[in-house]
Amino acid sequence: MLRQLDFEVPDGSFIALIGPNGAGKSTLIATILGTLAPNRGSIEVLGGRPGSHAAAVGYVPQGKTHDTSFPALASDLVMTGVAPSWPFAGSGGAAVASALERVGGAHLAARPVSELSGGELQRVFLARALARSPRLLILDEPATGIDVTGEADMYALLEAFQKDSGATVLMATHDLDAAEHHASHVLLMARRQVAFGTPEAALSESNLRTAFSHVGHAHPLGMVHDDA
Repeated sequence: MLRQLDFEVPDGSFIALIGPNGAGKSTLIATILGTLAPNRGSIEVLGGRPGSHAAAVGYVPQGKTHDTSFPALASDLVMTGVAPSWPFAGSGGAAVASALERVGGAHLAARPVSELSGGELQRVFLARALARSPRLLILDEPATGIDVTGEADMYALLEAFQKDSGATVLMATHDLDAAEHHASHVLLMARRQVAFGTPEAALSESNLRTAFSHVGHAHPLGMVHDDA
């Protein structure tokens, strides 16, 4: 259960959602997407109730939730971001091609989803989210399963997309360095809101101690995966 959340995301900002395992990051994302209803309180997304502007929201799920048995090509998977049903009919091919090109994945278009590596699949899911030109882009642990070079490319892509579109980005991550270097704001959580503000303010030592119970983890934060 999440409690004591009270924050407002400025338009065009880059929000890093930080917290330990079980902090509730994925639960909050599900609530924002409208797939999970809050028991109490209220939440507004893009000026309406969650889910009411679904076409304006792009979502990249955790890599460990990707279904690689999906019997389709990479271009088909991207098309699901702009077409309501399969088999696809009508327009949308140009948006798919443009999105794959944007993420450096044009060469993957004709590849079966089942044959893609973790990093390639992540690019395709990012293209799927970008194909609809979202006003809000939500990513749940997007660096999972990709190498350092791929991670750097991903952040460059996100920054370029945000600069071009003015969209808001919300990213759940365990990577404090990524939050410090790429985010304009940080929401630090531990089943409740510990802090919300600039990275410097939200990720203070005292706030990190409150959220994680200690600082100076013996393992790299980027290797930990959220289960809640």
